[in-house]
Amino acid sequence: MTIAVSPQALPALVLNADYRPLSYYPLSLWSWQDAIKAVFLDRVNIIAEYEHSVSSPSFSMRLPSVVCLKTYVQPSRNPAFTRFNVFLRDRFECQYCGAHDDLTFDHVIPRAHGGETTWENVVAACSPCNLRKGSKLPKQAGMFPAQKPYQPTVQDLHNNGRLFPPNYLHESWLDYLYWDTELQP
Repeated sequence: MTIAVSPQALPALVLNADYRPLSYYPLSLWSWQDAIKAVFLDRVNIIAEYEHSVSSPSFSMRLPSVVCLKTYVQPSRNPAFTRFNVFLRDRFECQYCGAHDDLTFDHVIPRAHGGETTWENVVAACSPCNLRKGSKLPKQAGMFPAQKPYQPTVQDLHNNGRLFPPNYLHESWLDYLYWDTELQP
């Protein structure tokens, strides 16, 4: 799964005050208009700029490509339990067959058997597998998830998000996105 980013839109990568992206998936991007507004409200520092500029009769400014918040935003310790975050935890693949299309989620222990809608009981599943399993227990259906469902940390989701980069990454963003890349001398 890829998030579509239009290079013509000239978005700005938004970094927290510690120079890490607020989010990897979706990548923390602001429109150039929002980035300029934040500059004028003195909420961000400009780290890198595009070649393009905007002008008014009395002012000209290059568009920011990377901005850093002046105030640190404390990341949530526990990610929200959402369908999207379940898919991200499970790397957008069915936990029964590995398919990437037509995803929904499945209660490993079905609700009909007392299963709850929690991180520890819900996995990503394609519709055919979900229908095939139905309200059966894993042993009855002969279907077991590839990984045991668990409550991910924000770091788990960030790490998985790095596996699904947007279709476009501006060169000025690369130093802030992949900390494990080899540095050039």
